Amino acid sequence: MSNDKRESLNFIEQIIEEDINSGKHGGRVHTRFPPEPNGFLHVGHCRAIVLNFDLGIKYGGLTNLRMDDTNPTTEKTDYVENIKKDIQWLGYEWNGEVVFASDYFGQLYGFAVDLIKKGLAYVDDSTPEEIAEMKGSPTLPGTESPYRNRSIEENLSLFEQMKDGAFEDGSRVLRAKIDMTSPNMHMRDPIIYRIKHEHHHRTGDEWCIYPMYDFAHGQSDSIEGITHSLCSLEFRHHRPLYDWLIEKLEIFPSRQIEFARMNVSYMITSKRKLLKLVEEGHVTAWDDPRMPTVAGMRRRGYPASAIREFCRSIGLTKRDNLMEIERLEYYVRNELNKQVPRVMGVLNPLKVVITNYPEDKVEHMEIINNPEDESMGSRKMPFSREIYIEQTDFMEDPPKKYFRMAPGRNTRLKGAYILHCEDVIKDDEGNIIEVHCTYYPDSRSGQDTSGVKAKGVLHWVSIPHAKEAEVRLYDRLFTAPQPDGHEGKDYLEFFNKESLEVLEKAYVEPSLSDAAPGSQYQFLRMGYFAVDTNSSSDKLIFNRTVSLKDTWAKMQKK
Repeated sequence: MSNDKRESLNFIEQIIEEDINSGKHGGRVHTRFPPEPNGFLHVGHCRAIVLNFDLGIKYGGLTNLRMDDTNPTTEKTDYVENIKKDIQWLGYEWNGEVVFASDYFGQLYGFAVDLIKKGLAYVDDSTPEEIAEMKGSPTLPGTESPYRNRSIEENLSLFEQMKDGAFEDGSRVLRAKIDMTSPNMHMRDPIIYRIKHEHHHRTGDEWCIYPMYDFAHGQSDSIEGITHSLCSLEFRHHRPLYDWLIEKLEIFPSRQIEFARMNVSYMITSKRKLLKLVEEGHVTAWDDPRMPTVAGMRRRGYPASAIREFCRSIGLTKRDNLMEIERLEYYVRNELNKQVPRVMGVLNPLKVVITNYPEDKVEHMEIINNPEDESMGSRKMPFSREIYIEQTDFMEDPPKKYFRMAPGRNTRLKGAYILHCEDVIKDDEGNIIEVHCTYYPDSRSGQDTSGVKAKGVLHWVSIPHAKEAEVRLYDRLFTAPQPDGHEGKDYLEFFNKESLEVLEKAYVEPSLSDAAPGSQYQFLRMGYFAVDTNSSSDKLIFNRTVSLKDTWAKMQKK
């Protein structure tokens, strides 16, 4: 392999290609994505999903989807189904059927028995507090349990009784017998099985002992013949235990490789903390469009392709990093700009009456759907005497460089005519409620022979034809870039109470009357919007996906 080619590969690809070239595992590449079904997938999981599945595709290998369901207290079948839905939405298909750590409970139990028979595991009656104290500290060696030297026969008998439900939760554990003086705390006789009399979402009440993650993880990899087990960086200290168990059990030598997690500013990726947001009502559900979950991003209108490209763009490192949320939004905006039609929606309406336009006249203006993609064609949009424009597009006493509607000024309506603002109508309290204009009949877009100049171009909707809609404007869920990174402060202290603004009486053009949930649009001059999952023809609901302002691109130019 040339040096140039090696330099273009990330460190995991270099390892894989070295293995392929050496003939290791017959040149096979087999990865896996092993989520815990105790919550919804979030933006941090996307990095691991894209990495594992992309590598499988690139090297003609396989990628398993394995549910790490070893803690029955927190796991639900609903979470399993949502995980499957999210991965498929992201554009990936796993190898064969979904597999579960619980599929291997019998084999894992057999592995534990093998360790006991080799004198490498023992049943410990110590309390959790006593075990924690025995562990010592990074600067002090641990102390051996008084139960460490039980006979193999006694350990086998006790472990079988644990399996048969003879003991209460927490009364006994099975520990690997390694080295209580190891500088690696994970090697100081780690717990590999604990008692939990809990109903499991798949195995029911068949088991009352469950393997710890460190025991189930490597052995499940080995059972499946996983060649490259890719983990986030916090598991690098667990790797010696991963390797030790495979060596002592003499099973397929899966290899664990760590890479840095992906964190995104103004987001959190702790499922425990996300669950708290849901349970305490700070958000409506796991798929609330403000949530950093895949379901939330999908409902908000983030394209799967944008998430994939964002994950690929950040590269692979061995140091945790914080990605700017503006970077993610850049990829969302870039994908939507190519994909979605432009439409007109007025979020904060102001009535405009065109006084010299016939009251009973309706024209249909031809509007291009997407100037980025001519194949998307055009549509007809009704125009009448009364229209809505944005309140912010009118100013009674504007500054010099204000190019929108104002008394005595000309302004063009997108795809329609040039208007001249004549008068303002106010209520008893002095609030502007209506604007009166005249139009230039020979200024129609594409047919303009008026010679009239107009600097500003406004979006609009015809009042008799407009469809009322609810529009939800979303902001950052937190006010700090790293809400859970402030010592002594709870992340909820940074919860953004202004993260959702609901506009109950917005108006959109009639072409959106039957807009299907999940469909996406650019509201001209206002941003990108997606039709909410709860939207219907009786009540249209739009979620703002992202604004038009590209702050990340500007950040890169500085």
